[in-house]
Amino acid sequence: MADTMDPKHLDKRTFERYLRSGQLDEAAYKRHIEGLPDVAEKSVPVETLMQDEDLDDDIEDDDDDIEDDDDDIEDEGDEDAESNE
Repeated sequence: MADTMDPKHLDKRTFERYLRSGQLDEAAYKRHIEGLPDVAEKSVPVETLMQDEDLDDDIEDDDDDIEDDDDDIEDEGDEDAESNE
């Protein structure tokens, strides 16, 4: 079993980095990928439901909150000026 490879080298998100650094042999990687069984028939559809489907409203509400905070800060400045008179 001299062909065993470190599983972290087989991750499709990082294998290119290991190829460039010489830690992974491209031919061995291709042999491994071609040797994997086809399990497509075992797949199942996945349904996802979003709780907040209208995300644009949430973003707009956040902007309104920021504007309200700015107004509060300006109002506090006006009150300080009036109390100093």
